[in-house]
Amino acid sequence: MSGDCCSSNNNIMILACSGGSNVGQLSNRAAVELTQEGFGKMFCLAGIGGNLSGFIQSAKDVPAMVAIDGCAVGCAKAILANAQVPNPNYLVLTDLGIEKNKNFNLDAADVQTVKEAVKNLFRSAA
Repeated sequence: MSGDCCSSNNNIMILACSGGSNVGQLSNRAAVELTQEGFGKMFCLAGIGGNLSGFIQSAKDVPAMVAIDGCAVGCAKAILANAQVPNPNYLVLTDLGIEKNKNFNLDAADVQTVKEAVKNLFRSAA
């Protein structure tokens, strides 16, 4: 449970695109599982996209963040740019070799790949 984790990873904001394809849903599933495991906390990207000031300010104030986009369309990246939220940690799932499609039967190995890629972003930044 995330409340039991004593690492600074609880301060990582996780934003997932959650789009209408397998890679969007992989992004979402990985964000949920990382949160459940205590590696960061999933946050509402839609609130930032909806230009809700509290959501935007929270994103600007967080010490660390990762935005996970399913594909090169880059919806999460665009939302953050439009809200003028800086984000040095960015991941695109199709860049990991996961092919975009409409199969919503998510592969557990793909979810694990995404979670490891997110964790590696912070290992390399340390």
